[in-house]
Amino acid sequence: MSNNFKPLIVIPLYNHAAAAREVVGALFPDYKDILVVDDGSTDGGIDILKDFSINTIRFDKNKGKGAAILSAAYYAKANGFTHIVTIDADGQHFPSDIPKLLEYSREHPHSVVIGRRKFENPGVPAVSKFGRKFSGFWAKVQTGQTIIDMQSGFRVYPVGIFEKYKIFSRRFAFEVEVVIKALWAGFPVEEVDVDVYYPENRKERVSHFKLVRDNFRIGVLNTYLTVRSMIPVPHRKFARNEKGDIVSLNPFKVLAEQLKRDDNPFLLAFSAAWGSFWGSLALPGVRTFILMVGVGWFNLNRAVAFSVDKLAMPPFIPFVCIETGYFLRHGRFLTEVSWQILGVQFLQRVWEWVLGSLIVAPVFALLVGSIVYVVGKIMRAGARKLL
Repeated sequence: MSNNFKPLIVIPLYNHAAAAREVVGALFPDYKDILVVDDGSTDGGIDILKDFSINTIRFDKNKGKGAAILSAAYYAKANGFTHIVTIDADGQHFPSDIPKLLEYSREHPHSVVIGRRKFENPGVPAVSKFGRKFSGFWAKVQTGQTIIDMQSGFRVYPVGIFEKYKIFSRRFAFEVEVVIKALWAGFPVEEVDVDVYYPENRKERVSHFKLVRDNFRIGVLNTYLTVRSMIPVPHRKFARNEKGDIVSLNPFKVLAEQLKRDDNPFLLAFSAAWGSFWGSLALPGVRTFILMVGVGWFNLNRAVAFSVDKLAMPPFIPFVCIETGYFLRHGRFLTEVSWQILGVQFLQRVWEWVLGSLIVAPVFALLVGSIVYVVGKIMRAGARKLL
């Protein structure tokens, strides 16, 4: 357990003046270190909290929730706080759950701790349920790890992580980006169950999430994060030294650890089989998407999967698929090459390509995976002898 643990309660505020007063009022008896960041509110905002002895930051114009949290992190660092606890100003979260988050954070001081909202309540909006599943799906693809509630704003952040990697998002996408990059950098991300409140009357629910604009930003972010996660270049990693400080790992050490992990023959074989299977299947465009998703979801070796995928490029594998499909349809192989066969009957050749790929893809995947597995075992055995 860390003796140097000093949390700051942070409330990003934007046009939730009345609800924010209730939140601060519920916090104030138990917590004296409270910071409210007014993100350019136009409803009186922070003025309604003047009778509370709390710290405040005020933006002249709206900059976004991410900007507010970053500003709070810089304030916390400058004033000797080790962690910030973010809680939304709309009353969705219960301050009584803060001790659970702090207890876990105290035991795991370098983890990002997320308050995983209980969505069993029938009053939870369908769009929130969908958004949570959508974000969780892409988090799994981008990191290989399962995070249930990527969108919860009830969190504990170690202040030090904001100095270690660059966060580009400044609005709602911030909470997605900071978690994905934390996992890439080697910071654990944990979840603790918390209660959540959604008013039964929809008119009482005030959200500043812009359906088109913010979904577009999150879509762009997920595209970037997914593409980056597929590039077989190690991410910059951090770890604790003997003093407990967060330090950057030597990039050569990170690469060595990555190579050590990829020495697993089964992982290499699975990666090769996955790449060859989807590379052989006659689903142009779709197969690439599924290949990428699976590589991230199963945390496979990206270099192997995408390299083997190229083995299935035309003309060899498509030709084998067409021949197989033709044989399945006619009981003999295609031996004639003419305008009638390739031109007039083009749609039939496409159908045979699709049909044949259903046989060729799994056979090719099994063959390539088996070869890679055997070679991996031999290389691993040879490396052990050298050691």
